Amino acid sequence: MSKRITLNPKAYQAIMGLEHYMENSTVKKAHYELIKIRVSQINHCAYCINMHTKDARAGGETEQRIYLLNAWRETSFYTPEERAILALVEEITAISEHGVSDAVYEEAERVLGKEYLHDVYMAAVSINAWNRIGVGLQMQPA
Repeated sequence: MSKRITLNPKAYQAIMGLEHYMENSTVKKAHYELIKIRVSQINHCAYCINMHTKDARAGGETEQRIYLLNAWRETSFYTPEERAILALVEEITAISEHGVSDAVYEEAERVLGKEYLHDVYMAAVSINAWNRIGVGLQMQPA
C-alpha cells in the first residue's frame, strides 16, 4: 500500500468535534461500539474494525456477539433496541442504495425515542466519516 496524506490538523479537529459530541451524547457506550464495528464492517475499514472490536471487548462485550455482528439478523443475541439501531445504521451507511426506509426509521423511532434516535443517527455519521478517512488513506491496524 502506498503512503498517503495525513489529515490537515484543522480538519481533524473538526471531525473530533463530532466525536466529542458523541462522548457526551445519550448513546450508551456499548451501543456506540456495536455501531462502530458494524459500520466499519460494511465499509471494509480494517483499521476501525481492529480498534473498535478491542474497545468493545475491553468494555465487556462478548466475543460471540462481536463475531456474529455481521449476521445479527440471524441470531437472538441482540436486543430489540440493538436490532433497531443496527438496521438503521446499516441503511445510513448504504444510503446510496435505497436511502433510509420509512419502516426502518419509524421502528427505530418507536423503539429508541426521538432523542436517542438523533444521537444514534449522529453516531452512524461519525463512524462513516472516520471509515472514509481510514479506507481512503489506507490506514492499517498496528
